[in-house]
Amino acid sequence: MDFVMKQALGGATKDMGKMLGGEEEKDPDASKKEEERQEALRQQEDERKAKHSRMEAEREKVRQTIRDKYGLKKKEEKEAEEKAAMEQACEGSLTRPKKAIPRGCGDDDEEDEESILDTVLKFLPGPLQDMFKK
Repeated sequence: MDFVMKQALGGATKDMGKMLGGEEEKDPDASKKEEERQEALRQQEDERKAKHSRMEAEREKVRQTIRDKYGLKKKEEKEAEEKAAMEQACEGSLTRPKKAIPRGCGDDDEEDEESILDTVLKFLPGPLQDMFKK
């Protein structure tokens, strides 16, 4: 009978007591083992972070050699230079720089709209032209 039960459970006779509502076996060193496991995990995480920081430093060194070779600048440096150029251009001016004005918001576009309206009116019959011109 034990053989049949062991076959049915797949060899999990230790768990049989737990399934039937028995007491779990307490490991006296369980807390110590858990602390050791947590410490090992922390150590692995620290090693992984150190490895990735070394790899990133190597990558940055390679990037810098490429920038030096081709005369490229870092993205942050480009943005800082553009911002400084915009501020320098705006210092003596009372108006916004042209780049800051969204397209379609200036006075020049109204003249374009009038010329389009005039172009459309040319193709309309005479009485309709008179009606729109009033």
